[in-house]
Amino acid sequence: MKAAIPLLAVVAALAACRATTKPERNTLPSNQPLTEMTSPERGEPSRRTGLAVLVPAPVKYPTARRAPVTDNYFGTTIPDPYRWLEALDTPETKAWVTAQNEVTFGYLSQIPFRDKIRARLTEMWNYERYGVPEQVGEDLVFSKNDGLQNQAVLYRQRGAEEPQVLLDPNKFSKDGTTALAGMEFSNDHRYLAYATSGGGSDWHNVRILDLKTNQLLPETLNWVKVSGTSWAKNGFYYSRYDAPKTGENNLAGKNEFHQVYFHQLNTPQRADRLVYENPKMALGFRIAGATEDERFLTLYLTDGRSDGNRLQVRDLTDPKQATTWTTLVAAYEFNNTVVGNVGGEVLVLTNYKAPNYRVVRIDPKKPQEANWHDVLPESKNKLEGVSHVGSRLVADYLHDASSQVRVYSERGEFQHELKLPAIGTASGFGGRRDAKSVYYAFTSFTYPTTIYKYDLASNTSTVFWVPKVDVNPQDYVTTQVFYPSKDGTKIPMFIVHKKGLVLDGKNPTYLYAYGGFNVSLTPGFSVARMLWLENGGILAIPNLRGGGEYGEAWHQAGMTPNKQNVFDDFIAAAEYLKANKYTDYDHLAIAGGSNGGLLVGTTMNQRPNLAKVALPAVGVMDMLRYQKFTIGWNWAPEYGTSDNEAQFRNLLKFSPLHNLRPDTSYPATLITTADHDDRVVPAHSFKFAATLQALNDGPNPTLIRIDVNAGHGAGKSTQLQIAEWADVWSFCYANMGVTPAIK
Repeated sequence: MKAAIPLLAVVAALAACRATTKPERNTLPSNQPLTEMTSPERGEPSRRTGLAVLVPAPVKYPTARRAPVTDNYFGTTIPDPYRWLEALDTPETKAWVTAQNEVTFGYLSQIPFRDKIRARLTEMWNYERYGVPEQVGEDLVFSKNDGLQNQAVLYRQRGAEEPQVLLDPNKFSKDGTTALAGMEFSNDHRYLAYATSGGGSDWHNVRILDLKTNQLLPETLNWVKVSGTSWAKNGFYYSRYDAPKTGENNLAGKNEFHQVYFHQLNTPQRADRLVYENPKMALGFRIAGATEDERFLTLYLTDGRSDGNRLQVRDLTDPKQATTWTTLVAAYEFNNTVVGNVGGEVLVLTNYKAPNYRVVRIDPKKPQEANWHDVLPESKNKLEGVSHVGSRLVADYLHDASSQVRVYSERGEFQHELKLPAIGTASGFGGRRDAKSVYYAFTSFTYPTTIYKYDLASNTSTVFWVPKVDVNPQDYVTTQVFYPSKDGTKIPMFIVHKKGLVLDGKNPTYLYAYGGFNVSLTPGFSVARMLWLENGGILAIPNLRGGGEYGEAWHQAGMTPNKQNVFDDFIAAAEYLKANKYTDYDHLAIAGGSNGGLLVGTTMNQRPNLAKVALPAVGVMDMLRYQKFTIGWNWAPEYGTSDNEAQFRNLLKFSPLHNLRPDTSYPATLITTADHDDRVVPAHSFKFAATLQALNDGPNPTLIRIDVNAGHGAGKSTQLQIAEWADVWSFCYANMGVTPAIK
């Protein structure tokens, strides 16, 4: 198998609201008195000043019409006066968006060091970044961004020859906002199926490139979403929806009746063969994938209610089985992924009866649980992913949110532990069953993503490529602490800052978290965050419950009805940082994206005096209506829905939109979203911003920054990323009363 992570990572990335401001991996993809602080790097002071010097004049917000719209939930009337903002294409909504951006960018333009921050970010960003290479026949295929290219370019290289451009996504659109969203090479290395995403949308178009002639095949596949492309003989399997109905907004409409098709090369999409559908089940995803030897076709089914998937297979080499599905795991409550096969038996990564995951061997002719065999039994550390490569199993475990990589035989016999350079995150390890070596990436908070070649037999790693970044990792220190949450549970947190930083309780601190959907926040390099660190800032990342760092039990401790644990964990992280003199209220920013945006929005309501700055990005803010848009229904296992009375009562307690209240002074807030976000539709942020601006009773600004022709975050152009981070850091510094000593 080529994938080093489960196939259902496709679902996790698209359907589980994955954080978009998670540190990038660079892989293929207050009012304080005037004081001075010495910068260890530059040996010169940076200034903490009064807010009057830095913060622009008070803001006059655009008028937002209030409409008499209400809903009745089990006898409780809930007003929704800004529901008209859900209609994204109306002139009124567009005018509101334009007016909000004028106010926001007018405010940001008055911050005196904003241009310096953008210039420094541009300078730091301008370094070569490689993705993890993949061996495709005689060619090595890899992505590379020269530095400031909007999108990474895909290259292929044969031996010592010069690399040749295979695909240049920068030519997909004039403004660089159309991205390469996925790709898969045919097993004979002749063709490449690749998906593109325009403006950050989750809708993909699929094209096929003939690698022999370098010509595109004539067909284009449309309305593809939550899908891979899995090759078998003269075509591939993929998943799609029916085209939206005339007049339906394809960026907000509810996505129903997911279907699996087989596409044969050189034929139009209308001729594709339907492989699976369930016309009686509107919700849920259906994803098919063939094993490397094309013997087994696997089918992954979710139901939109449970937090896992049913797993079925077909033996395509057996005429009696080629058209019949054999169920390996019937329940929807567990995550199950085929990572490969050994002859007639499949290897399945599962958390069934194993909250920390295990690998089992199943014979589809005898699929009963009594006939399963443990290959990699469950351990005390979470098994994050497995690659079946080189007739071995490369297993990526998490120990306190950092990678530990072990190599086993196909039967589960331990062979090696791969020694990593430091505490951090390893990823990659993709390859074919006959591979002798594989490539992987290693990164940490201040360790720029480095690519290694790994020899499977000798257990040796050699550097394939190391980046040249205008950063000295030796200037920084990363520690991991464990602090008590409200109920006494110990929560791990990474804290990163310059060596020698004085803990005087007044350091600018960026507290970022996610806490949901079984997503693990592991150490990763972010050039954007290095600007914060090099100017004396502190980065703090706690691993809240709801994430996947400690397996399914940790995840479930932050799911409905236990979601409050996540907010308690986050608040306790902030209190720990204050109690231990890292920072104080005036110098603390809380941040999160997607599900993390919900986290920040809820925290603002429950503790409006916790932090001076709040940065909710592309957040799920309306917990009573989220399931009515695009694939929002798939988050029901995580949150519950307002269609169930008990779950409605629980959601109402923490829904960010519905817990904003008058006579409250809220933090300085910069909401960020995008007009093409069709995962967490921007209406969430629109309604939250309009309500917050109407109710905020304090002096802090409450702004919304709306990117145009951008989406939830994936594939965002370099230009847009630099612009957004420059605005985020400028907003933080200005409202903390700090003038950064930009290099």
